[in-house]
Amino acid sequence: MKTILLIGLGRFGSTIAMKLHEMGHEVMAIDTSEERINAALPYVTNAQIGDCTNEQYMSSLGIRNFDVCMVAIGDNFQSSLEVTSLLKDLGARFVVSRASRDIHAKFLLRNGADQVVYPEKETAIRAAVRYSSDNIFDFIELTQEHSIYEIPVPENWIGKTIIDVNVRKKYRFSILAVKYNEKLHPLPEPDYVFKEGDAMVILGENRDILRFVR
Repeated sequence: MKTILLIGLGRFGSTIAMKLHEMGHEVMAIDTSEERINAALPYVTNAQIGDCTNEQYMSSLGIRNFDVCMVAIGDNFQSSLEVTSLLKDLGARFVVSRASRDIHAKFLLRNGADQVVYPEKETAIRAAVRYSSDNIFDFIELTQEHSIYEIPVPENWIGKTIIDVNVRKKYRFSILAVKYNEKLHPLPEPDYVFKEGDAMVILGENRDILRFVR
């Protein structure tokens, strides 16, 4: 369990709050909107209405006590930049800040962010890959070269085992799991026999996988 300071409770921030609550972490949330604070109360350990660009206010929070500080401000880049910088000045251990453009990310990193997330960019990339092919059910980019894909098992593999198909040597990707009727079978053994309706969760280089699914 980690203690997390979450600044900004828009759609992105509130979704983070709910997921962190589900995972059992302690979350202190701050926003300038009383309505947003009230909506987040069921999902956070503590919540305050406050201006996080105010150094005196931020100093009162004990920034050094949080394992992670997350800046989820999406509608005011100047405020996001100021808050990110202020968190580091006050001794934050690890700061994750939201960016909507590459230039924003560069400034956030220069001003103290340890990690930058691009929710809009990541969603756009995922949608482009997912809906450009009938043979991709889901997609998670790990690096520019490597990703995880969920794809259907080819018809000519049904009734064969993983070792029969010789997946890694012939197709250059690894099968992380097999999925059937929403049930996941992680790390299947080499003698797993594919059946109709199976989907695979695979990891490999994008060029190899995209060549396979086309």
